Order: sequence, then structure tokens, then C-alpha cells
Amino acid sequence: MHDPIAITRTAALGGGVIGASWTALFLAAGKSVAVFDPAPGAEQQVRAYVETAWPTLVELGLADRGNPEAVSFHDDARAAVDGAQFVQESVPELLDVKHALFAQIETVLDADAVVASSASGLTLTEMQGGWTSPSRFVLGHPFNPPHLIPLVEVLGNEHTAPGVVDAARGFYESVGKVTIEVQREVPGHVANRLQAALWREAIHLVNEGVASLADVDTAVWAGPGLRWAAMGPTTLFHLGAGEGGLASFCQRYTASFNRWWDDLGDLHLDDEIAAELVRQMSDASGEQTTAELSVRRDALITAMLRSTGPLRTTEEP
Repeated sequence: MHDPIAITRTAALGGGVIGASWTALFLAAGKSVAVFDPAPGAEQQVRAYVETAWPTLVELGLADRGNPEAVSFHDDARAAVDGAQFVQESVPELLDVKHALFAQIETVLDADAVVASSASGLTLTEMQGGWTSPSRFVLGHPFNPPHLIPLVEVLGNEHTAPGVVDAARGFYESVGKVTIEVQREVPGHVANRLQAALWREAIHLVNEGVASLADVDTAVWAGPGLRWAAMGPTTLFHLGAGEGGLASFCQRYTASFNRWWDDLGDLHLDDEIAAELVRQMSDASGEQTTAELSVRRDALITAMLRSTGPLRTTEEP
């Protein structure tokens, strides 16, 4: 098995927003990246993304070993993975597309290469159906944009060879990511389920006229969101009761939380609710385009990350 820290050759299968972001991060960490995406204009789009992301990666101290030109482009997935020690797959979340791609590359992969999928909506078990032997295939789910948001959720199962999950985590951490291991397969993994739960209640509050969409969003970023950027909710509640810690917090607030949970909304997103959310989002964003809001988002994330210093947790020899 390859030493995760010593990996130098990577492949990115898919050059969309997620694949391009991975490409920028891997290049910044001093890896070569072979990109597969047969779509017209894919090379220009990926190069433009890397060019835009590079100053931020430099600012965060993540590009000290990088070369933005160490990238090649291929319209044949087999050529892209040839010699790659780590492969990040980010093609569209269509099971037949992924299965066809895995069947193409399996016979030409390096025997020790790890292949990780960025999939958020598909399960590892579903995707493993595209492999003859899925022993070196794992879930490696990022949060968008991967070159900025540290989290990667890694998942293997009984078909995954020993050490592969650890190898994937070691590689991700060597390029500046923060990893968690998903220990049991569930739809949406971990972080998507957490944000789905929050969004369901946010929509419920808007739908019931408790607060506007803009005010609900403000309640998150100006309130608990700031704390969540520092620590997780249970740790924060552990701190919320002083010296008594989580035991004291539970003793004080069990009744309150049970009352709130009993009153949380139970709804499904439909066309009518979606239309109202879109209307209020349009009012809240005003003249700002999604591109302008994305620039603002990335600047705020960069400022927060810069205050903590580089997140890379391992060093190359």
C-alpha cells in the first residue's frame, strides 16, 4: 500500500465544480493531477477554476509545495488513472454512469491505488456494484468547495480491504483536510443529514410564519453558526453548564429540549413551499447574483480558516 503522505500522482475523474476544486487542492499540495472529463470546454473550465482558487490556497498556506501547471487532461478515463496512486471520482451522481466508469478503469488501476468517490446522494454499497473487486474503493465525500471546506467523510465496509480507509484518511489529511470515519452506511452520510435536519426546521419556521427566510438565516450565522464553526453542538453544550459539564446541562435542559423536539416541524418540500422559499430568497439577496454571493461566502470562509492557521495535520518527510 502506498504511503499516503508520499503520494505524488493523483487523478480527478470529473471536472465539474467538485472535481475542479479537488484538482486545485491536490495541485496546491504538490501532487500531479490527471483530469478526466470528455465534456467540451472542460479543460478551460478547470484551468480557470484553479487560477481563481490559487491565491486563496496560497493565503491559507496550502500551496507551499504546489505547481498549478502539474495538470494534464484526458478524454479517456483509463489514460487519466494510469500510474495514479490516488483517484478522486466526482462524475455525475447517476449510478449507471459511475458503474460504467468503474468498469472502464478497474483493469488498468495501480494495484495499490485507492479510489474515492465524492458522492453525496448514492451509497457506497450501490456504487460497489460497478466493481468486480471493490476492495480499494471508498467513499470520500467532501463539502463544497472541497479546496476550502476541510471536512471529508470516509466510509468503507465489509468489502473494503484492511487499511484502505486509514490510507484514504491519511492522504486527505496530508493535503489539509479534516476527516471523519462514517462507521455505518446511511443515506446522506453524517454532515448532510445534520444540515438536512436544520434546513427542515428552518423551512418549517418560515412556512409557519414564525420568521422570514432572511431572519432564519440570520439566526443561524449570527447565532449558533459562529459557535459551530469552532466546536460541535454536544461539546458546546458540555461547556454551556460550566463546571458541571454535559451531565449538568442535561439535568437542567432535558425538559426544554424534549418540549422543543416534540414541537419541531415534520414536512416534505413540495412545489408550493419551494416557490415561497425562492421568492423570499430573491427578496433577501436583492441585486446580488449567485456568483457574487459565492465570492462573499468564500472570502468569509477564507478569513475564518486563516485565523486558525493551516489545517494540514501531517508533514511530508
